[in-house]
Amino acid sequence: MNQQAIEQIVNEVIAELLHTKQEAPITQYDIPIGISARHIHLKQEHVEHLFGKGEQLTAKKMLSQPGQFAANETLMVVGPKGSISNVRVLGPARSLTQVEVSHTDAIALGIQPPIRESGNIAGSASCTLVGPKGSLYLHEGVIIAQAHIHMSPEEASGLNVFDGEYVSIKTQGIRPVTFHHVKVRVSERYRLEMHIDTDEANAGFLKSGATGTLVKENKEELTYNSSQKTTIVQANEINERIITEKDLLAFQGQTIIVPRFTRFTALAMDAVVTLGITIEYKDEG
Repeated sequence: MNQQAIEQIVNEVIAELLHTKQEAPITQYDIPIGISARHIHLKQEHVEHLFGKGEQLTAKKMLSQPGQFAANETLMVVGPKGSISNVRVLGPARSLTQVEVSHTDAIALGIQPPIRESGNIAGSASCTLVGPKGSLYLHEGVIIAQAHIHMSPEEASGLNVFDGEYVSIKTQGIRPVTFHHVKVRVSERYRLEMHIDTDEANAGFLKSGATGTLVKENKEELTYNSSQKTTIVQANEINERIITEKDLLAFQGQTIIVPRFTRFTALAMDAVVTLGITIEYKDEG
């Protein structure tokens, strides 16, 4: 085979590889992670009820999403078992009032809020809001926010995802975790950022400014037997509420999948670090 023929074959192979690369869908990408501490959204009627007639929310700090801000105004959130002071209100005023807390906050308050997408408050937990000019009992409106990713249509196109799709986000560090069933939210008003709460951030030793890798979810792993209503359990799942060192020492593998609100004993966490185990969290139910 002469040199010219060899060069032609090489060029054809390179062209084919480039063509394949261009056509292949993007399945992973670095996503900036924002950590949302407990906060409150208020409709204007409730702003005036709690802070005084004619009052408006005033900006203390602009947030990552365009037009959104942390307000100077704060409230006390009161539940059956306790209260949390100085909970930040986010602005501008919304069409409904909603309180977003972590699972740890919920335990302190003595309530059981569901994991929900923002705005879906029907049948959610109740609380009392206390402000400088009054108090307000919410029959519903307290939720634990479902992990989600904001992005613009252009960013969604580049990532090959669509509004309402669920993806996984892998993080790295001294305690790598993977967040499953993360909802994609697309709007012209958004910029690329994943939002998790403080419990989720603490599970992975994450701070604002961290990034994660977006991975398309395996549809087979998300299916279940609808007739029996039983979730398919993978071999590396541990479905215990509390995991001990003994559980981990008996486990064979480098990755475990556990329910979102699983708790690890101190010795178990030492074993996670010593054995180099990666923890992945899944939503329950």
